[in-house]
Amino acid sequence: MKNKAVVLLILTMLLGGVSSVMANTNSNRQEVKIFEDPKKLIYDAGFKTPNGNDIKIFDPGKSRASITMYDNIVYSKVKAPLKDQDIELKMSIVTKLGNSEMKNATGSSDPNDVVNRKPVIIYVNGGGFRGADKNQMVPEMQYLADAGYAVAFVYYRSSAEAIFPAQIIDVKSAVRYLRANADKYGINPNKIGITGRSAGGSLVALACMNLPGYDEGDNLEFSSDVQFGVDMFGPVDFKDLMDFDRSNFSPTSRWKKDADTHGGAFLGGSYENMPEKFREASPVFQVNAKTAPMLILHGDADPLVPYRQSIAMYDAMKAAGKKVDFYLIKGAGHGTDEFWQESTRVLCLKYFDKYLKNE
Repeated sequence: MKNKAVVLLILTMLLGGVSSVMANTNSNRQEVKIFEDPKKLIYDAGFKTPNGNDIKIFDPGKSRASITMYDNIVYSKVKAPLKDQDIELKMSIVTKLGNSEMKNATGSSDPNDVVNRKPVIIYVNGGGFRGADKNQMVPEMQYLADAGYAVAFVYYRSSAEAIFPAQIIDVKSAVRYLRANADKYGINPNKIGITGRSAGGSLVALACMNLPGYDEGDNLEFSSDVQFGVDMFGPVDFKDLMDFDRSNFSPTSRWKKDADTHGGAFLGGSYENMPEKFREASPVFQVNAKTAPMLILHGDADPLVPYRQSIAMYDAMKAAGKKVDFYLIKGAGHGTDEFWQESTRVLCLKYFDKYLKNE
């Protein structure tokens, strides 16, 4: 366009009235009035600064809402008998609950944010029941928050703090806490899922049994039942696991005796004195009428937890007429990168949506 007029963007305005600047066109200079109200600032047609520098305009839209993380939420206070201590159990929650940073700065959230109640998914860390940073898998699980879920990451008592059943008691306490605080965190209390890997997967499977007898502490007026779970290569038969570990004992092996193994430290006591604990801690023997649907993932090259464990869990649920699907992950070891691929996320998300959004 010929003789295209250039209107200047004024970034700083004088108090007390209308200010003016000189706009630079191709060959002329023109005085342009700029409104004092910053909402009425006029960009010049060429998107240049008063000094003639180009301004790049970028319009990303608003298809994605911001995600907020609430950390170090105390969900229970318990005893750690092996350390003779009282400890606080904490969780973090990652969710879309309005633009919290904007709200802190301006006093209000983004008016375009739609804040509604979301299904919540609890992530239970692995680590051989030895204890792990509750937030170590937050980056890998953020996709669930992007997909419209609240995601709670929980710390539960390690095997150095307490033996079984302390760990499932803690997980159930976390479920009750989330139901009790559903309004505060924008959670749908009727749609609670759970996922985890390795030791966490074992607790996921046990939580999905929705068994009585493990509810202790606060918020006892709320249910600790879950509606769906994704068990990633969790041990579900502890006698079989310890038999497997024992078969690998040697002078050069990682473990030399039962108490050294993850399962031995978790259950406590000697192998010979564990028959009742073996069964109680093993989800494969606990399938019942209240068992929630499950998705089971296991690598076909897992060196720590034989995939026959997940096959046994799958068969037990099928035999009981429960909803379950099982995928053997080609070439995957114990938590190797196959579990964190986009295709694996899509698979898991399909099941989360099916049971926590669509049913």
